Amino acid sequence: MTRIAIPDDAPPVLRASAVWPHLEARATLAYHDTLPGSEERLIARIAAAEVVLNIRASSRFTERVFAQCPRLRLVSVWGTGTDHVDLAAAARHGVTVTNTPGVSAVSIAEHALALLLAVARAIPQLDAAVRRGEWPRGQSVELAGKTCGIVGLGAIGRRFAVLARGIGMRTVAWTMHPRPVAGVDQVELEELYRASDVVSIHLRLSRETEGFIGAPQFALMKSTAILINTARGAIVDEAALAEALAVGRIAGAGLDVFASEPPARGNPLLGLPNVVLTPHCAGITPEALEAGLRLAVENIWAFLAGQPQHVVAA
Repeated sequence: MTRIAIPDDAPPVLRASAVWPHLEARATLAYHDTLPGSEERLIARIAAAEVVLNIRASSRFTERVFAQCPRLRLVSVWGTGTDHVDLAAAARHGVTVTNTPGVSAVSIAEHALALLLAVARAIPQLDAAVRRGEWPRGQSVELAGKTCGIVGLGAIGRRFAVLARGIGMRTVAWTMHPRPVAGVDQVELEELYRASDVVSIHLRLSRETEGFIGAPQFALMKSTAILINTARGAIVDEAALAEALAVGRIAGAGLDVFASEPPARGNPLLGLPNVVLTPHCAGITPEALEAGLRLAVENIWAFLAGQPQHVVAA
């Protein structure tokens, strides 16, 4: 039986899932429900395996990891992002990398909309005020008729566009790989930043997109603009974002992701009243979780059958 290592199911999601019995029945498993915590421990956990089922992006698959694991043939990533995997090193060492595109699109898009409404309607602040016995009025922003700028038109960006139009917003977008999307006007980035009342980020993190939005981009935005990020924290320059929020260069932000997770106690974003924060949980609904884990395991069987699918490096 194929030896599969699961080095990082922490907090555990895989073992309690519906796909676990099928995985256990067809492979020899080296299962860990704690994070490796170091490159050396990750190597120790996967060195004997032919296949790795990667659960957490905190496990980084570097050149050294691949060099020290000569038996490894496949890394099946649960999730869309592969910025924690050195894809070039994987290819050099003959390791295929797969991911699970699209399975969390509905969940993440709905969460982005929830963050947007929470910021625009000041839901956390109003909730806290009512609990204190106060009765504040007139702190909400109506979104119908306003412009939503979507940066990235993958599965999540396209789904978010549908939701934004559903509440009456005009949708414009910029994407690295343009293609027609019904109901979405595709524009240049500067035009998007200048025209949008909401800017929602739906890009993958890569060398091209790290620090993609910073002080120059915030300077282009409306003072009433709201930034939503459910993609990756490092796409936004956090220091520039904190300054823009603190001085009123933009009006608010809804963030599910951070450059360092969890954010350090001294992160200035934690103390700003015009930010709504969630703990990188947009794609972790029961429905999305089961679909993603099932596809990650299906990717393993497809690879072993000689018909690899959802390959991002080979």
